[in-house]
Amino acid sequence: MFSTAALLFFIIDPFGLIPLFLSVLNKLPEERRTKVLVRELLIALVALLVFLVAGKYLLRTLHISEPALTIAGAIILFLISLTMVFPSIKLSMESEGSGEPFIVPLAIPLFAGPSAIALVMLIGSGQQPGGWPQWIGAVVIAWAGASAVLLLGAKLAKLVGARGLIALERLMGMLLIAISVEMMLSGISLFQATVAAE
Repeated sequence: MFSTAALLFFIIDPFGLIPLFLSVLNKLPEERRTKVLVRELLIALVALLVFLVAGKYLLRTLHISEPALTIAGAIILFLISLTMVFPSIKLSMESEGSGEPFIVPLAIPLFAGPSAIALVMLIGSGQQPGGWPQWIGAVVIAWAGASAVLLLGAKLAKLVGARGLIALERLMGMLLIAISVEMMLSGISLFQATVAAE
């Protein structure tokens, strides 16, 4: 459970999200910022749990196999990890306007992004019926840790500075690249086992 929670925490990348969240929240009145942040974090949690529970049925409906989802998740994770290590391509928030954010972009796709959703769908599609408490617990633990980082985002940004945040983000990116390669190899092994069984 804790290894899955750690993986999801790294995928969410709360340290990399701090500057993006601050850039959006700083446009709001100071008294609204914490309320809006907590609301968006709760929406992100609901989204992750919905995909965890319903992901298996969605995959069945779309006829997507577990090896295909694993490989697709690895590719998405690898691409996102590259932007963390080589930050020449960054998500711009300039087009989001100055209104109060609701669901987009803070909850989705920044917090509950494609790679996080792919991971929880993969977990939900491959687990045994008795494992629900364990996997829900992993999602909640990862969400709580990432939320704590973002709730303390302004203080952390002042404490470690811009360079410190960049260093943390690149370190997490390096770990995620290794994890994405491992996911790719696992997906290929699953595919080979499926073909051999047929």
